[in-house]
Amino acid sequence: MNKTDLRTALEAVVRDGELPVRVTPKASRNAVVVEPGEAGAVVRVYVTTVPENGKATKDVVKLLAKAMGRPKSALALVRGETARDKVFRLND
Repeated sequence: MNKTDLRTALEAVVRDGELPVRVTPKASRNAVVVEPGEAGAVVRVYVTTVPENGKATKDVVKLLAKAMGRPKSALALVRGETARDKVFRLND
């Protein structure tokens, strides 16, 4: 999936300004993947960072912001600070 397709797929997952994601820390690579699911598309973010002291969450924000073509400040964590399932609010 190229950058434009990924950006379009991510924007399609946003509901009411919120983007739910599933994070996999300590992965072998950093990646943002949009997979089709039963209840709509699922965004999975893979980061190589260990999940301690919010390091993995910071890397998730960096990857999502880059994939969406937005600044990091446009993403705010709403739920899931220490969980794998996180919800981000998109600020315009």
